[in-house]
Amino acid sequence: MCRETKREPAWVSAIRLAFLRGQVDVDGVMEEANLIPGREGTVRDVLSTMADRNLLEPVDSSEDTYVPGPVLVESDRYDLDFTKASDGGAHRWRSSG
Repeated sequence: MCRETKREPAWVSAIRLAFLRGQVDVDGVMEEANLIPGREGTVRDVLSTMADRNLLEPVDSSEDTYVPGPVLVESDRYDLDFTKASDGGAHRWRSSG
């Protein structure tokens, strides 16, 4: 995170939203990362690249909305404590078994 502007990379915010909300969109990443208006195109590019790498999957051919992809869902980070995560988070609505 950039101390001076309290901003973080879009991909970090996207992963956080994917795990905690179970869905990622451009507006959510913009807000979570505290990005200035006008960066929506950059966020779209980041989310698209994450989808190309199977970190995210597009929802219904939407250009702006994604859900966690197999790389995030099947990651080996099963020991994380999700007890305080939202009920709609990826760990609750999608399982690998």
